[in-house]
Amino acid sequence: MRIGELAKETGVPSRMLRYYEEQGLISPRRLENGYRTYDDYLVDRVRKIRGLVDSGIPTRIISDILPCLDQPQTIVVRNAEPGLRELLVTERDRMTEKIDFLIHNRDSITRYIEAIDRAATSPRETSRAG
Repeated sequence: MRIGELAKETGVPSRMLRYYEEQGLISPRRLENGYRTYDDYLVDRVRKIRGLVDSGIPTRIISDILPCLDQPQTIVVRNAEPGLRELLVTERDRMTEKIDFLIHNRDSITRYIEAIDRAATSPRETSRAG
């Protein structure tokens, strides 16, 4: 697929996709005419990258994390940046808070939908003047 198609599919602007390429986070293939072509698997990868970026993880760290997201494997860390552990713990905890908040809101909306459904299926009371 072309960069515009990948941008549309992922919601990530073409400019940002080029930045991801510069950072080594994605690697499109080059056609004989020099055009980039993006394989379908990159849709999922770009979404993961975007999620990590939106969570505050710098792209230099994302390049180390990405292999762990693609498939289960043994993680080996050598020469971790100073402060990396603290950054990751903070971001993980922030993600957990967001998840808890989203779960709470989802459950509240579900209860509201159920109340709407009950109201729609229960006989309505009508008042009669006597």
